[in-house]
Amino acid sequence: MGLITALGPLAIDMYLPAFPSIAADLDVSPGYVERTLASYLFGLAMAQLAYGPLADRFGRKRPLLLGLCIYIVASMGSAATADVVRLTFWRILQAFGGAAGMVIPRAVIRDNFDTRDASKALSVLMLVMGATPILAPILGGQVLVLADWRWIFHVMTLLAATLLITAVVSMRETLNPAHVASLRVTNIARNYLELLKHRRFMCYSLAGGFGSAGMFSYIAGSPRVFIEIYGVKPQYFGLLFGLNAAAFITTAQLSARLLNRYTPEQLLRTAQKTLVAATVVGLLLTLADLLPLPLLMLCLIGFMGSQGFVNPNAAALALHEQGHRLGAASAMMGTLQMLCGATAGTLVSLWQAPSALPLTGLLTLCAVLSWTAGRLAEPGA
Repeated sequence: MGLITALGPLAIDMYLPAFPSIAADLDVSPGYVERTLASYLFGLAMAQLAYGPLADRFGRKRPLLLGLCIYIVASMGSAATADVVRLTFWRILQAFGGAAGMVIPRAVIRDNFDTRDASKALSVLMLVMGATPILAPILGGQVLVLADWRWIFHVMTLLAATLLITAVVSMRETLNPAHVASLRVTNIARNYLELLKHRRFMCYSLAGGFGSAGMFSYIAGSPRVFIEIYGVKPQYFGLLFGLNAAAFITTAQLSARLLNRYTPEQLLRTAQKTLVAATVVGLLLTLADLLPLPLLMLCLIGFMGSQGFVNPNAAALALHEQGHRLGAASAMMGTLQMLCGATAGTLVSLWQAPSALPLTGLLTLCAVLSWTAGRLAEPGA
């Protein structure tokens, strides 16, 4: 489940070092290539709404296999594209395949664990997901040394095909037959409407969603900030990117251990305070023109480290009371998070400035919104 979950982020991160190459090959400005990333995120957001009901009706395995097949076809199409419009189309389709890997593993975890253990399991899942941002840009950069950018999508195709075969052979069905839900439109609409009205679910989902929005603004904006503004060579971009992902991995695993002593609510509350502090410091230093690369990295590491606590705990708390509709709840949560991420990614691509202000400004906004949502989720808020 962890490796399948990593497919979606892999399609986000692996082609980041190739942005300049893609722009040159397709004869477009870098902003158009950045928007293919935002299009992927929007597709990833909306497709999850479809996989939720399918996973609650047909089980976890069959919709997952369908998604992997779509991902493979779209990766092949992306590799063969001749212009940025077609690349955007294939990226959206690729997102519709990758969405299955975002929804279904979370539902599988909640099929098997209660809230505290689900937080631990999701933290372990973050180990694999967190390794992806470290390895993907480095892998993408090495592919560019040996071949052109199209081979990045060929590699995605090969990895997805391997996981498809593995899932067919080894995955077992985890949906309780007593929890099978109807695919009637009225039933699906009612489930989603009830989720939208559920205050704790929505607030915890948005707490994670706004945190994820900060991560995606960092993902979309970091190539320009590191390479163009701070002059980092493309071959070293993956290393800086990896340091932040390493902070995310480390704290996610620390969160799993601390859950033996603290509740998910306590860990989330503390992490969100650190999230706000790290981003506000980064924004103030940017406005004062006192943000060299080492200080920027410290602020980003503080943000990403806090996210290692925010993501798994917010997700487990959001799904806590949704056992009778886990597929739909996981899909709605993922959709909210991806919509937040896609919006932030689009904003950072449109906000052009000769400094790190678009990045630090959006990170601060996302951190404050995440903290606010977390406070509203608490009883008595």
